[in-house]
Amino acid sequence: MNKKTSILHSNFLYTVIAIIIGFLIGAIFLVIAGVSPMEAYAKIIDSVISKPKNIMTTLAYASPVMLTGLSVAFSFRTGVFNIGAEGQFVVGTLAATIVGIFVDVPAIIHIPLCIIAAAAAGAFWSLVCGVMKVKRGIHEVLSFIMFNWIAYYLSNYMVNTTFLKREGGGEATKDLLESARIESGDFNYAIVIAVILAVITWIVIEKTTLGYKLKAVGFNKFSAEYAGIDSGKSILTALAISGALAGIGGAVQVMGMGGRLAQFASQEGYGFEGITVALIGSSNPLGVIFAGIFYGAMKYGGTKLTMVHAPSEIINIIMGCVVIFIAIAHVFKALFLSIGKKKEA
Repeated sequence: MNKKTSILHSNFLYTVIAIIIGFLIGAIFLVIAGVSPMEAYAKIIDSVISKPKNIMTTLAYASPVMLTGLSVAFSFRTGVFNIGAEGQFVVGTLAATIVGIFVDVPAIIHIPLCIIAAAAAGAFWSLVCGVMKVKRGIHEVLSFIMFNWIAYYLSNYMVNTTFLKREGGGEATKDLLESARIESGDFNYAIVIAVILAVITWIVIEKTTLGYKLKAVGFNKFSAEYAGIDSGKSILTALAISGALAGIGGAVQVMGMGGRLAQFASQEGYGFEGITVALIGSSNPLGVIFAGIFYGAMKYGGTKLTMVHAPSEIINIIMGCVVIFIAIAHVFKALFLSIGKKKEA
């Protein structure tokens, strides 16, 4: 395979094309709304990189979706579709909140405890659906969607219980103890946690026997079983790890920017945003780092669009178009390879 053909096979090329098309379509809608695309996009960029504080805020926005993106990417690579990252994120948030409020220990112990509790909650929430898939053949997409809603209502119920609800009213829990917080001034350590876990996840998938077994089941369950790999155990392992990552995403959100758990008016969407991040990152844990930062920048920059009288919903249009064109990347790949072959002939 020559260098040119290798580039045409690269997922990165088609991701860049999808992003460019997304921005072009977004520009069309901005023109229809009577807003200059150049002005709107310049505002997004300026709001993200103009000040160190804005960069830190962007990274704080990126961290939870980076972790839910890792969760989805890990499940993709191992042959299951974890559409339940939303529910796992929520129960992770709830677990971290309870430990963050009621366990009073030094920060060096408290922060890991909150993260471990969130990981355990997310892993458990995912494993229940995994067991139903392996033992009863229930499709994981159906069970995950139902468990997303169970997590949503469970969280809202817990927020309003006497022992968790904050004093003085308000539909939120008490504040987490300072020893459970991961913010220090303008810096949020959530991005450090997310990047470290992304690197560890990549090592597990690409450099360990466990990762090889999980990928083998993902590629072909029956061939893996013929080779002596227990596919049921591998699926449960993959879903547990995936759920743990999403749960940690919930933990860093409440321990960082949140500080308390509020009652949800609707589903937060972090788990579903993780699907977008995983797709942009080509389901590669290292790619998810950059995809998460890109998504965080778009999410934070989008909140500033009202300053140039542009609708913030344009961000959702752009990201939706990016996902669509990544999903049909094989069409572009076939087209470019066909053109390349004709030129060579």
